[in-house]
Amino acid sequence: MSLVAEFSVPADEFALSHALEAVPAVRVEIERLATHSTQWVMPFLWATGGDLDAFEVAVADDPTVAHAEVLDRLEGTALYKVEWEESVERLVNAMVDEHAVVQEAVADDEWFLRVRFADADELSSFRETFESNFELVRKQRTREPHHAEFGLTPEQREVLVVAARLGYFEVPRGATVEDIADRLDISTNSVSQRLRRAHDALIRNTLLIEGRHRG
Repeated sequence: MSLVAEFSVPADEFALSHALEAVPAVRVEIERLATHSTQWVMPFLWATGGDLDAFEVAVADDPTVAHAEVLDRLEGTALYKVEWEESVERLVNAMVDEHAVVQEAVADDEWFLRVRFADADELSSFRETFESNFELVRKQRTREPHHAEFGLTPEQREVLVVAARLGYFEVPRGATVEDIADRLDISTNSVSQRLRRAHDALIRNTLLIEGRHRG
């Protein structure tokens, strides 16, 4: 049975330390991590919240970034195509060599990585390799499809992801329920119901279950 492990990683041990420090209100998310290709290592990056114009300048000046361009700019959200410096490429490829499948990579002041391994031996080897900069927060055996690990339906997960990317959870809000409904082409009532049920599922399957609370 596979394992999913969650790690916290200081930004200066992974990527974008300068940009995240320069514009601390921005939250970033890697869309996917590719394997063994200097051209396609972590190519797509979402940035949400904060001063995105200042963040764009900071990304251009970040020593871990060789080149970055904005592909899409939505309200409160930007999608970048990023070419990383060699230090980041080496780190990601080293993770792949340890059979790590990164399901999620997000950051504000530090990175949070959600990583899948085939078994406990692979996780143990990974921790030995990266023990100096990857702090294990939590691990769990998976018994359900990815979208259901926290009790979410595919529709609930989708509405949470879209809401986050549009800035719905920011203070002040960067988007409304109507914006989310327009993006998903569903009614505002459906959005509200999915958000409430998704929040309830996340709380019940994280904060209220012993051993799954990160704090």
